Amino acid sequence: MRKGAIAVGLGHGTIADVADECKGDRMSYEFPANFQWGAATAAYQIEGATQTDGRKASVWDVFCAAPGRIRNGDTGAIANDHYHRFESDIAWMVKLGIKQYRFSVAWPRVIPDGRGAVNPKGLDFYSRLVDCLLQNGITPYVTLFHWDSPHALEHRYGSWRSREMAQDFADYCSVVVRHLGDRVTHWMTLNEIVCFTHLGYAVGKIPEHAPGTRVRRQQEVWQTSHHALLAHGLGCQAIRAAAPGDCTVMLVDNPAIPVPLTESPADIAAAQAALPDLWVNGGILYPALTGDYSPGYCDRLGREAPHIQPGDLAIIHQPLDALGLNIYTGTYIRAKDNEQGYEIVDYAPGHPRLNMPWLWVVPECLYWGIRHISEVLQLPNLPIFITENGCAAQDTPTKQGEILDSDRLLYLRQHLQAAHRTVAEGYPLHGYFCWSLMDNFEWAWGYDRRFGLLYNDYRTQQRTPKASFHWYAECIRQNRVI
Repeated sequence: MRKGAIAVGLGHGTIADVADECKGDRMSYEFPANFQWGAATAAYQIEGATQTDGRKASVWDVFCAAPGRIRNGDTGAIANDHYHRFESDIAWMVKLGIKQYRFSVAWPRVIPDGRGAVNPKGLDFYSRLVDCLLQNGITPYVTLFHWDSPHALEHRYGSWRSREMAQDFADYCSVVVRHLGDRVTHWMTLNEIVCFTHLGYAVGKIPEHAPGTRVRRQQEVWQTSHHALLAHGLGCQAIRAAAPGDCTVMLVDNPAIPVPLTESPADIAAAQAALPDLWVNGGILYPALTGDYSPGYCDRLGREAPHIQPGDLAIIHQPLDALGLNIYTGTYIRAKDNEQGYEIVDYAPGHPRLNMPWLWVVPECLYWGIRHISEVLQLPNLPIFITENGCAAQDTPTKQGEILDSDRLLYLRQHLQAAHRTVAEGYPLHGYFCWSLMDNFEWAWGYDRRFGLLYNDYRTQQRTPKASFHWYAECIRQNRVI
């Protein structure tokens, strides 16, 4: 096996074998034997200990300190105190039954100033975390960046506004992989580029995400996401160079998913035509997976398009061993006799929505997201993981202390049924990571929104399993959607 070759297979000879195993079994919703069930978290959302053992400020620490940025004035300073409680949190993972756990490394904990001196205590924390996971039979999937960049680099050169950020990120990747690569073989470069670039920089207003930087032109925003794509490419190279053996390298993206209103050929074709146009798909997903911005994309941006230097697209378009997709919702599309060949269908007034403004319930999005990657982008053999899927709900303990989150349970059941359809039809879905293992700091929403399978009492740090926790555990035990 070549260095970097895929090592995450389902244990079947071909995708057709996977499909054959699932055919005729739609109603039982049983998955192939080696389907990977997991849960996911992110460092800033759970770790706390933001001034402990040499860690310095991230852009989110600074953003949270500014009045009015975060609901209720919340910060990630303590969060779930996972830094001190990771062993007991892993015990909950064992009870849940997951064999895969996705977490992120905090760059300012490892290299506090973003470049230069490495913090041994920061590396030691992640080493202990990895060792404890492995001792409990849980495989770590490590995201190297989940939005919490060192504030020192924002101060030094404007972080993602500078090309320097890409090389500093690659150097950081090398440090982490050299330290953990003897035990970690599954690496993810960046999580959701759009969220720390297009939501972290804005024209004429304070953006909703860190670093919360106003810029003068939309071109500057697009330049940040281009630099992030460069960081991904250089990061891929750094991981493979530093890894002591075979490993898998992934990008994690959250594309907007066009879902055909009906499964007529016309609506399916319309949804496929819409893929590069929705949100920023053509400017992030496309260059990473195809080596170029989608056809005509930069022309449409005109003077606001990013400046692309010779060789950039080759750096960005690194071979991937797998792709992580964070999918929560979808956008309905139908055929239309217009220039685009499609139109977006607004959600009906009574369409179900969970406890986030954007969280419309569209379970088919999991199926169509994966199908589009395989068919529209012509990547039928690229292994795909759902690296995040879940929902915010208004979780309230009963008098008996139970959290009966039937809305989350229903949401997860419907999305996992869509995931099963994906596998049954032969598309290369290899695993599913529920977001999130536990309630946590939900960025600009602070602690006002709960996504977890475990309820967290932030006053006592007591974890309580919700009804969805027990249900998901049984799905894992039976290897099917129940």
